[in-house]
Amino acid sequence: MDILIALLPALLWGSVVLINVKVGGSPYEQIMGTVIGAFLIGISVYLFVQPALSWKILLVGVVSGAFWALGQGNQLKSVEMIGVSRTMPISTGMQLVGTTLISVLFFHEWRSTTAVILGLTALLLLVGGVILTSLKGDQENDKSQNNFAKAIPVLLISSVGYITYVVIGQFFGVEGWQALFPQAIGMIIGGFLLSFKHRPGQKAVMKNIVPGVVWALGNMAMFYSQPRVGVATSFSFSQMLVVVSTLGGIFFLKESKTKKQYIGIAIGIILIIAAAFLLGYTKN
Repeated sequence: MDILIALLPALLWGSVVLINVKVGGSPYEQIMGTVIGAFLIGISVYLFVQPALSWKILLVGVVSGAFWALGQGNQLKSVEMIGVSRTMPISTGMQLVGTTLISVLFFHEWRSTTAVILGLTALLLLVGGVILTSLKGDQENDKSQNNFAKAIPVLLISSVGYITYVVIGQFFGVEGWQALFPQAIGMIIGGFLLSFKHRPGQKAVMKNIVPGVVWALGNMAMFYSQPRVGVATSFSFSQMLVVVSTLGGIFFLKESKTKKQYIGIAIGIILIIAAAFLLGYTKN
């Protein structure tokens, strides 16, 4: 049962962007609805668990949550440009590379020769996986190629947001149940700052509350599973979200691909998942 719960974050987080796209709306309406959904779950968990909160936890949590909104909002902008099946592997790869490098440089996580070998191998696999999943199709026109070029800087900003969200909490030791509600406040603030100039429509925002709830439930499953199956296993399993989102983009959202792209995406996903498992073992 614990293993099944550890797999839930991948299923739920991988479904978030699929639901966003399916219910519709602009990226700004999608991010605003998503953060509202996450905030509602954050309030509910706080009232039920009632974790002790200090000013440090509140401030770090709010900043962390605001950067998550930056990451999610820009990821949704990239999805609008190049689709889910192309965005998610690149986004996941960038995040894994970024968090790994910061963990090594600032938190000194690779403390053994084995960890260094596994980590460097994982980084090579990540780079290879990202390259393969971003192959262009034989029939792509200039507009598609231009959209891809525009999406890369957006994904870099997105990755900075996600990485900062993770690293700030880790650096200050503000993680788990105590961080959930302050982060939800930060998400609301971040989502508002990203979207208020674009005047998001109320109906579209309300529809996008569902993916926010789904994301928060995945977060809760992660908190529950980590002490039961270990950080390495829960981390590795959670990164399988790239499989759910990428395949969902192809088969659920009907994003068309050439044969070359199908092969590249399949091999790229395998490399990214293999890298995630190797990085998980460096955390032991």
